[in-house]
Amino acid sequence: MSGSQARLFEKIATGLPPQGGGVTMGQAVVLGGSMAGLLAARVLSEHADEVLIVERDGSEVDQGPRAGVPQGSQVHALLPAGAVQLERWFPGFVAEAVALGAVTPPQDGSREWFYIDGRRRVTAPIDQDWPVLVSTRPFLEALVRRKTLAAPNIRMVTGQAEGLLWEGDAVVGVRYRPAGADGADLADDAAALAADLVVDAMGRSSRLSDWLEQAGWPRPPMRRMPIRLNYATAVFRHDPAITDVWNAVSVAAADPQTGAPARIGGFTLVEDQRWIMLVSGYGEDRPSRDTKDYLQRCRTDFPAVFGDIAERAEMLGEVVTYHQSDSRRRDFHLLRRFPAGLVAAGDSVASFNPVYGQGMTSAALHASCLSAYLHATDTTLTDPALGYFALVRVVVDAAWQVSTFADLALPHVDGPYPRGYRLTRWVAGLLFEQSVTDTVTSERMARVTTMLAHPDSLARPAVLLRALRLYTKERSHGSRKRPD
Repeated sequence: MSGSQARLFEKIATGLPPQGGGVTMGQAVVLGGSMAGLLAARVLSEHADEVLIVERDGSEVDQGPRAGVPQGSQVHALLPAGAVQLERWFPGFVAEAVALGAVTPPQDGSREWFYIDGRRRVTAPIDQDWPVLVSTRPFLEALVRRKTLAAPNIRMVTGQAEGLLWEGDAVVGVRYRPAGADGADLADDAAALAADLVVDAMGRSSRLSDWLEQAGWPRPPMRRMPIRLNYATAVFRHDPAITDVWNAVSVAAADPQTGAPARIGGFTLVEDQRWIMLVSGYGEDRPSRDTKDYLQRCRTDFPAVFGDIAERAEMLGEVVTYHQSDSRRRDFHLLRRFPAGLVAAGDSVASFNPVYGQGMTSAALHASCLSAYLHATDTTLTDPALGYFALVRVVVDAAWQVSTFADLALPHVDGPYPRGYRLTRWVAGLLFEQSVTDTVTSERMARVTTMLAHPDSLARPAVLLRALRLYTKERSHGSRKRPD
């Protein structure tokens, strides 16, 4: 099973344009105009006469975080797999983003620093063959929105989704409250949109499960991983006299001897010559919006470069905070009954601990799943989209394995532990240690953490045997301890 998932993930994550043909339809409706909804609309534009995006934030919103994205002001990462997909659906996207100010860091990693428990860690150098694009979330989403709406058959409808329209065992449209309406008469034809396919891209707070239950359908099972993450972000004017580092990540485990809690922090250079930097805590360790508290945390809880930026660079704007109680996934693939004409994408399916930067990239890969489903020869819109959800499961499993495995190391997270957790943890530690000196292992690990490859690819016999040989050789020379 692991090998098959890894191979299927490779097909989903392809950067090649899809072949012609596939399912055709009259009108498709996407609920939500965030990254997941925009990319789903772009895919649907190749199969539908018209695609309507129902979004409460108007299409003119292109500066600053949208009201519907509470974490929009925080640090975001588009992983390389996400950049591959944006280039796939919008050829020339990376070059255009860079021309508008997005950052492309040097590929040799010389200005990327990674700290574990306060010590800078250096991995074996690798030859990257993937694009890296760094910007704020509003910058990236605005560009995706402009390019999506440039398609002649995609249109934005400003309003709030209120429910689904049904015909037998199929969804045939949506009800929505138009912008400025009081919602008193949602039965009016002006508040109804017919659709051959509806995509739920309403995010973590999606009401699709409620709508399904109200119509007599089962709710998708939900799994949660409690993380109780809190973080604060501030933006600073870039000053190369302070440091030439463009990106740094610091991960510190809880220290039972000193009582220091687990913390993750990071900063990166973004468009308009700015640094954006976050500091985080878990549980009751909550960074506040107070500037003094933020500066103190940067100086005392993280490596010196964090404090240098916080104290010496000009802060632009105020400190903003964000809280997320859990990672969660809705397992649509487990349902035995599901209506035709309906799919879900992005955070509506699964959302993860945001410190790992998987959200936007997962949404992009869900769009790839939708394309693969609509191009499959056995796909028909009169049947439930079980094939689509089987593909999405592969993407969700990949992100879930990486993020929840790391979260299980947090002292306040007490499960649920997956089967074989202890063995998997030992193997992960082995591979992590070998990535310090072995270029091949370092490259394989990087492809998994950037979502270019499925984590099950690390379980291939050749990968494990190489790591074990290197580990045995090092132990025979007494140069390395057994991985934790």
